[in-house]
Amino acid sequence: MRYQFVFFLLISSFFSYSQEISSSTVLDSLYREDQFYFNFSYASSSNTPEGFRQIKFSPGFALGFVRDMPVNKTRTVSVALGLGYSFAAYTQNLNIATTDSGTAYTIMNDESPFSKNKLSLHYLDVPIEIRWRSSNPESHKFWRIYTGFKLSYLIADQYKIESELYNYKQKNNQGLNKWSYGPYLSAGWNTWNAYFYYGLSPLFDSSVKISNQNSKMNSVNFGLMFYIL
Repeated sequence: MRYQFVFFLLISSFFSYSQEISSSTVLDSLYREDQFYFNFSYASSSNTPEGFRQIKFSPGFALGFVRDMPVNKTRTVSVALGLGYSFAAYTQNLNIATTDSGTAYTIMNDESPFSKNKLSLHYLDVPIEIRWRSSNPESHKFWRIYTGFKLSYLIADQYKIESELYNYKQKNNQGLNKWSYGPYLSAGWNTWNAYFYYGLSPLFDSSVKISNQNSKMNSVNFGLMFYIL
């Protein structure tokens, strides 16, 4: 009976100690949130030239890592700085062709059939965020509103058109702006978060004319954002 009592005390002490360790691990007063992100969006554009239109679905996505840095005692407000990659593929009726005098940009009419006409852009991103969330050390399910500013550098581009008359591919278009920037907003509950980005800089250089029109096209993305600790 004495040995059973000692064994019971040892087991009780062990579980009490384990629970203390578990509680201290879960209830981390210095926790951080949302270090990795991924979004999937519709890549649209605004300030487009007359006659321009997007065809079918133009996908966009981004992924990356941010360093969450809480600034208040309850850790519900923070700033974040990150590094990421983004991609956008614009399926549209803009024709880009190399000529003897340089690169020509023209809007194609409905009488110019094609099976594929896509401009693909790859960017390196540096996002800076101000974050608010209703989080606490006990749960990873909470409301969030993250707003920020993203600076992007174009690392690769490709234009491709396929039609019954000809096929054409172009890379490293010098008429594209290397730098782009704009504000964004992400808000939602737990896994599901709405995402919106508005590019303040034009996609093309100011010297580019599309069908003799000045180009001020800029990117607009909206979709879903997901976060992972």
